[in-house]
Amino acid sequence: MSRNSSANLVRKRILVTGGAGFLGSHLCERLVRDGADVLCLDNYFTGRRDNIAHLLGQPNFEVLRHDITDSINIEVDEIYNLACPASPVHYQYDPVQTTKTSVLGAINVLGIGRRTGARVFQASTSEVYGDPTVHPQTEDYRGNVNPLGPRACYDEGKRCAETLFFDYRRQHNLSIKVVRIFNTYGPRMHPDDGRVVSNFITQALRGEDITLYGDGGQTRAFCYVSDLIEGFVRMMASEDDITGPINMGNPHEIPVRELAERVLALTGSRSRIVFRPLPQDDPMQRCPDISRARELLGWTPAVGLEDGLQRTIAYFDALLGAGKASLDA
Repeated sequence: MSRNSSANLVRKRILVTGGAGFLGSHLCERLVRDGADVLCLDNYFTGRRDNIAHLLGQPNFEVLRHDITDSINIEVDEIYNLACPASPVHYQYDPVQTTKTSVLGAINVLGIGRRTGARVFQASTSEVYGDPTVHPQTEDYRGNVNPLGPRACYDEGKRCAETLFFDYRRQHNLSIKVVRIFNTYGPRMHPDDGRVVSNFITQALRGEDITLYGDGGQTRAFCYVSDLIEGFVRMMASEDDITGPINMGNPHEIPVRELAERVLALTGSRSRIVFRPLPQDDPMQRCPDISRARELLGWTPAVGLEDGLQRTIAYFDALLGAGKASLDA
């Protein structure tokens, strides 16, 4: 047997659910580059084939169209569970299905982990903190979530998924990793997902009004996608007793209005800023305390906001330009 063949037998087999989405496609790209055998699973509700088209020729990458709310029998060493729409526009479109994706999806990936011994990673969210009364948010803060509001399908679905992960750990000694993701941005965001970075950039590039909800004084902290993926990989490789939850995001907090002004400056757009009523349960402050990630994983974001915005603007400029060229043709 050749040396290369022997190496192929021991490389990790990794399942990425939601692998054609914004975060999932970047994670698949990283894992393929690191030499793992990667199975990308997606039902393409919010994921896009274009996000993973450049990986299709790689011998260690394959794609399966499947909804994680349905069970599946596969043999893998690790699972990254990223399957769930993550923007209000998408997760409120079918809130019952959103809850099912979080809860049934968690049950199904945990079931695979229990049967195969695979380590299972859960992409949770800062939304579990709701509209926080503690600032910045630490992992031991239990949150201020409205269980009856229009965001609850996502917030409570993710909270229940975390419960399932830790119960599987306690009851079945399953190896788990739970990360709470704060606002993340970068290339391959969906142009119509309703999140502030993609909204502001596409509106600016199209010369449309920049829509701010409330007075724009609500704050967010924005993490570039490559930094987040580095955190994912470090978390998955950490010792078994590091289960999380661990916050991952950029602790540099800015008002949303300042973000809009930066996008206008970087794009050179003459779009106007207009104001709309604040949506129900929209948090006024959102900023992570990442002390635990720094201490346990040696992780901290490296890409500055201006650099990240420039890369993201370049992506959307090319995307929107290609769409216009297609229409013209």
